[in-house]
Amino acid sequence: MARRVLRLFLYQRELTPVVITIGLFVYFTIRAGSEFTSSLSLSSAAGYAGPIGAIAVGEVLLLVLAEIDLSVGQVFLFCPWVMYWLHNSGVPLVLAIAVALAMVCCVGAINGLITVLLNVPSFVTTLAMNFILYGVVLVGSSDAEASPIPLSAGSNFASKFMGVWQWSEIVWVAAITIALTVLLRRSRFGVRIVATGGNLVGAAEAGVPIRRVKVWCFVLCSFLAGLVGIVDAVKYGSLDPGNFGVDYILYAVGACVIGGTALTGGRGTVVGAFIGAILIGILEDGLTLIGVSTNDFYIWVGVVIIIAMALNAQFDRLLARSRGA
Repeated sequence: MARRVLRLFLYQRELTPVVITIGLFVYFTIRAGSEFTSSLSLSSAAGYAGPIGAIAVGEVLLLVLAEIDLSVGQVFLFCPWVMYWLHNSGVPLVLAIAVALAMVCCVGAINGLITVLLNVPSFVTTLAMNFILYGVVLVGSSDAEASPIPLSAGSNFASKFMGVWQWSEIVWVAAITIALTVLLRRSRFGVRIVATGGNLVGAAEAGVPIRRVKVWCFVLCSFLAGLVGIVDAVKYGSLDPGNFGVDYILYAVGACVIGGTALTGGRGTVVGAFIGAILIGILEDGLTLIGVSTNDFYIWVGVVIIIAMALNAQFDRLLARSRGA
């Protein structure tokens, strides 16, 4: 039985963050009682997890390819700004959303093309793009807060669907997680992603268009972050030009690592990244409720990431031994 359980954890990396998340939930329920399990508290945890999860599940696609997008956190903030500027200029809301999403897709395409055509490491390319987008927001906004965001003051179905309902953002992220899981595991494109990340030369020799695959993953990552970024902006009703996207991407990469995605490429789990984001949301909300300082939260996140990385490394070693045997 012990061997079967171990094999289950070896091949289903999502189980490790699931167990940790359940353990944290039980702990905070005991410590904080009904205050933690209330609808307000759980929606607060979902509010923490939503932006992290939206960025993390898209980032998995790039991490599987052994690439990274450091600009996607700023894309999450940049997209609703574009929508807001266009709508304030008289562009119909639906068209403003469509144009904003098209623009962030172009951002992803630029990141991908610079990476694959100019051989600039994606770390450098997307780091530069992060600063460019942040600067565009600061210049375009003249450091003035954007408020109110279109749809944020409404109570109709469209407003609730796009963020006013307290659970809408996490539902959006959950739906995206399901879609990307199917894409990665059941589609030809997903097979190409895993093949490219696992063996770049072998995939190229097998006829996989590795450059095209990478560019499309950058585009998809930016599109998903921008989409949920609009939902998040509608939820809170305002945009702060000083909000920097680096924090989001650091948490998102942490969620990916916690969820079992390898930073070296070839292996990743979208569901694990989503669960990792939930774990971080529960951790932040729970620590706040039991009176732990907000500053201590960063320490705990770091500890959880190290533990997750250590477990994944040991699982990889055991898996290699079992295959060698």
